[in-house]
Amino acid sequence: MGDHKEQPLRVGAAVRRRRRALELTLAVVAQRSGLSVPFLSQVENERARPSRSSLERVADALGTTAIELLAAADPACSVDVVRADEGEGCASGARTRPLVRGHHQLHATEFVGDHEEGRELQHRNDKLMYVADGAVEVEAEGRAHRLGRGDTMYLTGGVRHRWRATVPDTRVIVVEVADHIEALEERHGFRRR
Repeated sequence: MGDHKEQPLRVGAAVRRRRRALELTLAVVAQRSGLSVPFLSQVENERARPSRSSLERVADALGTTAIELLAAADPACSVDVVRADEGEGCASGARTRPLVRGHHQLHATEFVGDHEEGRELQHRNDKLMYVADGAVEVEAEGRAHRLGRGDTMYLTGGVRHRWRATVPDTRVIVVEVADHIEALEERHGFRRR
């Protein structure tokens, strides 16, 4: 249960992402594909599953292929469990573990051990850091912030920052709005959708 490999794919989200990336309306896709706006809306909202031929028509209207849309589809999981022993080791001995699988609106990652401190980060959307164990130092907006166990830091999208663990075996949970979501206002150089 909760295993993505056992779940059917939700192609509607992939269709919507592709359509929005191309800045097309449902009406334009309907005209190009020969399918109705209500049907396309139902597909995007996972209320209808397109046949193979309908999916190919939608893909053609979006300048892609049905295979690419299926590859970008989300598994149809409303509940997914990520076990504590699932993770990747790094050369420095640190461990990174995604806490959410798939292509969703939120990304969550657990970092254990040291972090590549020299690398400056800048994310398109908002980010929350939570120190589960240990301590970190975060440089953001030209200031250094020391965070200990239980502390959180919220960074709005576009803020340049870098961070490093200051205690061995530090665990940091990072939750951020996925980069494919256009959630920022123009003041950060991105358009709100």
